Amino acid sequence: MAAVLAGEVGAILSHQSMAEHFGIRPRLGLPIEITVPSHCRRSHPGLIVHRSDIDPAHIIDRSGIPGVSIVIAMVQLAPRLSLGDLERAINQADGLDLIDPEELRVQLEGLGPVKGIRPLRKALDRRTFSMSRSELERRFRPIARRVGLPVPETCVMRNGWEVDLLWSDLRLVVETDSLRYHRTPAQQHRDRLRDQAHQAAGDTPVRFTHSQVRFDPAYVERTLRRIAQMLRARHRVDD
Repeated sequence: MAAVLAGEVGAILSHQSMAEHFGIRPRLGLPIEITVPSHCRRSHPGLIVHRSDIDPAHIIDRSGIPGVSIVIAMVQLAPRLSLGDLERAINQADGLDLIDPEELRVQLEGLGPVKGIRPLRKALDRRTFSMSRSELERRFRPIARRVGLPVPETCVMRNGWEVDLLWSDLRLVVETDSLRYHRTPAQQHRDRLRDQAHQAAGDTPVRFTHSQVRFDPAYVERTLRRIAQMLRARHRVDD
């Protein structure tokens, strides 16, 4: 608050400092960052000062300190962070109920061509990406082939549930989720019931996200290979 008061009229907390105030970024011990109206020209030793005219709709009061909204804070952070750190910040904002990824995506549409939007959209797309069943199956086939698995059965009933991908000889069930960030409690409950039904029947359920299949097939292949090796060894012993 002292930093904001040291600024000129209209100064607000912003960038890394506001992200720390929200609790979505760790405290780095850097000089406090404020944003002042673009017409202000006075220097502020010891502070990092940005000059920009922030839309009043994106200025909030948090614990008595005026600052940028969570949306603007995320946009300001995006160019500075790696993709992993940006995803963690989005996760943290979601976990603190500051904003969910879908709402964040919608609000970005109204900001226009602002620096930081592109990396933020990229982070959101990687975690909320969804494929059609045919596209998912098409992308999974070469992964399974490289692992040495046959073509899976798709969209078949197993233990009372429709499953995405099934290798019945290994008793392996692969389910895919289109959203990583924000699944409702009802969806989570159904997923647990589904996985428990497969486990109770002696099957091995494994979950990947659509974005993992699309953007990180190497990880999916490594994981699927280890699981397939384990299951092959288990079935040889059982035989």
